[in-house]
Amino acid sequence: MLDIFKIVVFILSVVIHEVSHGVMANSLGDSTAKDLGRITLNPFKHIDIFGSVILPLMLLLTNVGFIFGYAKPVPYNPANLRDKKYGPAKVAFAGPASNIILAIVFGILLRFMPDIFASPLIPQLFLYIVWINLALAIFNLFPIPPLDGHWLLMAILPDRLQAVKIFLYRYSIVLFLALLFFIGPILSAIVFSLMSLLTGIRL
Repeated sequence: MLDIFKIVVFILSVVIHEVSHGVMANSLGDSTAKDLGRITLNPFKHIDIFGSVILPLMLLLTNVGFIFGYAKPVPYNPANLRDKKYGPAKVAFAGPASNIILAIVFGILLRFMPDIFASPLIPQLFLYIVWINLALAIFNLFPIPPLDGHWLLMAILPDRLQAVKIFLYRYSIVLFLALLFFIGPILSAIVFSLMSLLTGIRL
């Protein structure tokens, strides 16, 4: 039962992540996601069967130490954004920002939850919500294509470092696979530290 809840939380967290991209793009002048019906919390509009269900379930059941997955990317047209320089970075950051907000909200609820509501199951469920959203946010902020963090890097890199941008795009697959291979211990350490800070629970 708990594993089913974890998958549901993961899917909803990823959906909120993607919807936030669309909401930000729409607020900056591009209605592509809105016109395609992607600014919705209906998971069936966003779910990728392998990336949203099969892959995270495999990682969860094999207990590799972290969970990763993805939904169908929400489309947007950078040419329509009013802010041409930083618009793509704002759209990209909106996804991880939504996960950070969810983690903070449920972390604070868990920290100050009255004992009367603290059945053995509820703290465990809230803790998982904090964990998955922190993991999604931090993982997506790594500056490697196709993760959201690379758009933030592209926005601040000066033109004289164009070679760095070319390198990241040219070797993005290799860098991404290397990240997946080495990220487990690093991601877990960062996430657990932040979870303890938010919830007051020593992990």
